[in-house]
Amino acid sequence: MTWSQVSARRLARAGLAGPVEDGGPAEVVARMCGAHAQVMSAAEMSVALRLDGATRADVREALWGERSLVKTHGPRGTLHLLPARDLPRWVAAMSSIPAGTSPFPEGVRMTAERTEQVVAAIREVLDGRTLTIDELSEAVVEATGPWAGDLVMPAFQTMWPRWRQAMALAAHRGAFVYGPVRGRKVTYTAPPVDLGPVTRQDGRATDERGTETRAADGQATDGQGADGRAALVRAYLRAYGPAAPEHFAQWAGAPRGWAVAAFGLVELEEVRLEGRPAWVLAGDTGTPDEPPHGVRLLPYFDAYLVAGRPRELLYAGEAARRALAGGQAGNYPVLLVDGQVAGVWHQRRSGRRIEVTVESLAELTADRLSALEGQVERIGGILEGTPRLTVGPVRVGAHA
Repeated sequence: MTWSQVSARRLARAGLAGPVEDGGPAEVVARMCGAHAQVMSAAEMSVALRLDGATRADVREALWGERSLVKTHGPRGTLHLLPARDLPRWVAAMSSIPAGTSPFPEGVRMTAERTEQVVAAIREVLDGRTLTIDELSEAVVEATGPWAGDLVMPAFQTMWPRWRQAMALAAHRGAFVYGPVRGRKVTYTAPPVDLGPVTRQDGRATDERGTETRAADGQATDGQGADGRAALVRAYLRAYGPAAPEHFAQWAGAPRGWAVAAFGLVELEEVRLEGRPAWVLAGDTGTPDEPPHGVRLLPYFDAYLVAGRPRELLYAGEAARRALAGGQAGNYPVLLVDGQVAGVWHQRRSGRRIEVTVESLAELTADRLSALEGQVERIGGILEGTPRLTVGPVRVGAHA
């Protein structure tokens, strides 16, 4: 496969060649294989721009009203929107990733036993409740012991209690999802769906309350973990294949060995991407008849950018210098032209007025400028404001 063919295929499957017509926000997020939500406004834009006429309000309703979406820690431990219906498979897959080396010194980090206590406590105290971080902290310390509340974790010019280093792991185990903001405070609550057995870091399977679940022969079972990994490989390759295990590992934030094993759970077919070995689901070798085309404005950490590898093909030439940050994709919102990163952009809001500045790495033809103006209008509609386009240098840094 050529890069042009792969680019056209990914654009179509990511909902960027045209709006997704057979579903709402949850279907879009499923096709994206999760929407990065560290910047919530960017997540809302990522999802809405893939639906005809949708706004940020539609995404918020799916998340906080319908609960067809959940906000939790996903790939790489970062915040994501995920379809609630798929959360059991995500939890099964994410909880199977081996624990990395703790970044904290010995006097700060928790033992494996205490980590399990914290995860179980979070699950228990959020059963039927929605708590702010302060309320959750008080409940976790009460359930585990004073050691959990020791202020030993440096964070944002302050110190966090010891137990909070287990938050991402607890989310990957399905102990909590994010709840609606209360005033200015983030809240946490129980998942809106039944998760079934969850694989622990030590390979044992537990139910939602942390009780170990064993097969008929008395041995712990990792069946759901394997099923979750297989489902995640399928979803990832449908959206972003062809890809290699190392690409999947980088996207998931997992060791390469875990990714290789996960690929081994699925029937695959080897292809060549610009002469390099890569894999798709068996029989899924089709590509669109037409080359990639169109102008798109993608927000911070759009899934198409973060999952798009090889980087040097998506961010070709000058785009790598201008739109990557230390090799990392997503720190800049980008201008996408015919499937290639072709510039960066920035938006600044004041009331309903939205100033959009687009810096193109090449001169825009009349047709592309007209398409860009349409994209700016679409972004104004998503953000429920009145946009104005300026074509010129973007003078803010990454993630501004």
